[in-house]
Amino acid sequence: MAARAKVLLVDDDEDLVQVLSLVLEDRGYQVVSETRAEAAVATVDRERPDLIVQDVMMPDATEGFHVVWHLRQRPEAYFHDVPIIILTAIHQKTPLRFYPDSGDGTYRAGEFLPIQGFVDKPVDPARLLEEIDRVLAVTRTA
Repeated sequence: MAARAKVLLVDDDEDLVQVLSLVLEDRGYQVVSETRAEAAVATVDRERPDLIVQDVMMPDATEGFHVVWHLRQRPEAYFHDVPIIILTAIHQKTPLRFYPDSGDGTYRAGEFLPIQGFVDKPVDPARLLEEIDRVLAVTRTA
């Protein structure tokens, strides 16, 4: 890893955030974390992470999806391009789409969630590191 990438880790499970932060820092990543979805958006504005690792199921149901939607709606290119990995107990083969049957003017009917990766829960730290490394390798060379 050439430059030390900054990863924003968003999950309402504080213990998981602490454990994963240690794993990522041990790999050499700079870690910023949030345990609330609404705080995550402000942290993205302030910190401009190189990658976001976002939980889906948070206290208010599927807040993680809303964070992705909110960020991708922003006009600045950074918000369209920042890679996002979803952490979820919803299996990665589930067809996660914003508007399955009709569009909204921004997303077409059937368009998939605009993210770069999934990691299933319970989180295997080695699998998370593989996915972060993969996504950053692809997005940093694009």
